[in-house]
Amino acid sequence: MFDETPTDAWRMRYGADAPELPDLGRFLDHRSIRHFRPEPIPESTVAGLIAAAQSAATSSNLQLWSAVSVQNKERRAKIAHLCADQQHVRDAAWFFAFLIDHNRLRIAARAVGEEARGLDYTEFFVMALIDAALAAERLVCAAESLGIGICYIGALRNHPAEVTELLELPEGVFGAFGLCLGWPEQSLREDVKPRLPQEAVWFRERYGAGLSLGDYDQRMDAHYAERGLKPGVNWSMRSGKRVDEGHLTGREVLMEWLQGRGFMRR
Repeated sequence: MFDETPTDAWRMRYGADAPELPDLGRFLDHRSIRHFRPEPIPESTVAGLIAAAQSAATSSNLQLWSAVSVQNKERRAKIAHLCADQQHVRDAAWFFAFLIDHNRLRIAARAVGEEARGLDYTEFFVMALIDAALAAERLVCAAESLGIGICYIGALRNHPAEVTELLELPEGVFGAFGLCLGWPEQSLREDVKPRLPQEAVWFRERYGAGLSLGDYDQRMDAHYAERGLKPGVNWSMRSGKRVDEGHLTGREVLMEWLQGRGFMRR
């Protein structure tokens, strides 16, 4: 799909030369793809990718996640509209809604005489969210190894009630995020996005006392400017604004809504 070596990708991530690296394959060259070719991805390939997802670690083997693929054109258009009207949701060969799923385990437990009353504890919501994320990322790694491009869609959470109605989700099931799969446009040149220096995220023995961004803000300022975004607004400025109360795009209702659906009541 892309031709960077791991050392090339390291340099693009960190703005510095790589140390001696093991053979990391394509793991460092991930990028989000938002422009897809119209070629289909065979269902047999997708079945393999779902098998990869189900091969991910899952806490206590509870398997508290599911996924709904949305392929019908009309239904896809509706879910794209709910996901901030993003065109790549319409264009992707496959679109999945990854779900936190307590419903399946509740049904199974009750069938053998267990009431599963503990599922409304916050711990089981966190557990399910981790399960869903691990499964999706294992699918993504498998897809990228085949040359398939991906894009996660957090905007699936913008309209939880409408997504629930569209996908006919029962109580105890929540659309956590979406995932687009498709063949990247051949002319596409999406660069590897710079990441924070390792010393900002990897601490030894105890959490680091100071913040060390190195030249990251400058590198991200240049990255944004190359893409036609407002110059002079670096990562710290953009990210700080993103987490104020005015940028939740409808998701400020999630706590109350989730509790109403049986999650995190305790």
